[in-house]
Amino acid sequence: MNKMVVANLVHRPTRSFIAMSAIALEVTMILMVVALFYGLLNGSKKSQLGVGADLMVMPPGASSIVGLSGAPIPIKVGDKLRQVPHVVAAVPAVWHFTSKPLEIIYGIDVASYDMLPPKFRYLSGGPFKGPYDVIVDDYYAGMNHAKVGDKIEISNHEFRISGIVPHGKGCRKCLPIATLQDLISAQDHVSVFYIKVDDPANDGEVEKAIAAIPGMETYSVRSMPEYLSTMTPDNLPGFDLAIKVVIGVAVVVGFLVIFQSMYTAVMERTREIGILKSLGASKWYIVNVVLRETVLLAIAGIVLGIIISLVTRRVIMFEKPVLDLFWSNQWVLRAALIAVVGALAGALYPAFKAAQRDPIDALAYE
Repeated sequence: MNKMVVANLVHRPTRSFIAMSAIALEVTMILMVVALFYGLLNGSKKSQLGVGADLMVMPPGASSIVGLSGAPIPIKVGDKLRQVPHVVAAVPAVWHFTSKPLEIIYGIDVASYDMLPPKFRYLSGGPFKGPYDVIVDDYYAGMNHAKVGDKIEISNHEFRISGIVPHGKGCRKCLPIATLQDLISAQDHVSVFYIKVDDPANDGEVEKAIAAIPGMETYSVRSMPEYLSTMTPDNLPGFDLAIKVVIGVAVVVGFLVIFQSMYTAVMERTREIGILKSLGASKWYIVNVVLRETVLLAIAGIVLGIIISLVTRRVIMFEKPVLDLFWSNQWVLRAALIAVVGALAGALYPAFKAAQRDPIDALAYE
């Protein structure tokens, strides 16, 4: 039976290749979307961890995704935070999310931001010298072949690169805080206050003291580990939904192509099926043949899809090193299982239709 299955697939190489390619596309869609989404999430975690803060003070109901909550906190709140015992620094920052390109722009005051260890270490250039200066990290500079003095466009405004710093301290592009406040119409307001405590053992005490400040009862005060723990797919609106939608589309594509391929194969091999049944082949034997062909196509498509995904991931990370694309053997297994189940579902009807063929009618089929 296995020899016959392989021979059937080899005999019709174009159809077999199309079906295999559809499954490969299904696997690639799933793995690349997961790689991008989880990569962005993990990258955001790493950048926040590198800021050097102990606590984060955010507005009520703030999103766990950096940059999606605007800048609703009055900057005067910082004066209250600096009066709290054990607080060494209360550093304001503005986050601004842009979709073209997809990134988070930071607005900072370099002097106060440097109070969060480690300080900026300039690979070239230095701090802002004017309101339309920008500090970029080495990833951005390397990817865009940028150097100090070059002009770049941010939010339809031209900025001059004043300094290049190592990546990992939050922002990939940092603007003067007042400039970003003007650009997003958030004068005298910020997105977050980073808190540096004299001793991490005092984090809990500082959290309680901040919550006790009149008017700040509803503010979110989280330690950095606590904040990072909330950055999971379950806590991010639309994250799981987006992945499920892509998986759904991929499954439908694979299902339809396998259905069409197997249905066509059954129609083309009507006489062959009649011969098998006249020789005593059972209905289960016929179903088994069709399903084995489908599984073989699915396995070949899965392998091809994994190879394409790995190559694509490497190419993207080479071209855009700022994107740390996620990869997980668990998701590879999930994608493979989804592809096999979708392929078998698409082959079931053609398989049972083939098994129901009357051998006499099949033999007379032209």
